[in-house]
Amino acid sequence: MVTGRCLCGGVRYEISEPFEAAGYCHCTRCQRRTGSAASASGRIVPGSLRVVAGEELIRCWDPGDGGWPKCFCSTCGSALWSRHPEEPDRLSVRLGTVDGDPGVRPAWHQFVAYAAVWEPIPDDGLPRFPESRSA
Repeated sequence: MVTGRCLCGGVRYEISEPFEAAGYCHCTRCQRRTGSAASASGRIVPGSLRVVAGEELIRCWDPGDGGWPKCFCSTCGSALWSRHPEEPDRLSVRLGTVDGDPGVRPAWHQFVAYAAVWEPIPDDGLPRFPESRSA
């Protein structure tokens, strides 16, 4: 069981299955949403996340262009997860919200064509994809 929460602690969740995979996203949307150079996220088994507190605080922003809606705490603004636009149980959880070790490590960098010029991508040996890893 993996647990996590937002910055203020109002939203708390549990994930009952191990993460399927994780990676870094360097798209400009993630940069603006997080205020950082990249977002580290882990894909979870559909249906394995359960909100145990603060469900009423969760808001989601739908970019309206087919991108994954971004869910966050409406009190503190913490980015929590993204939701697949056609499969709402498919989530990608922000690893920074996990309590302790998530049990997975990022295994790729995607959207590196849009990487922040002010922070070079580390030479960590992970594969790099100019666009989406799945494209």
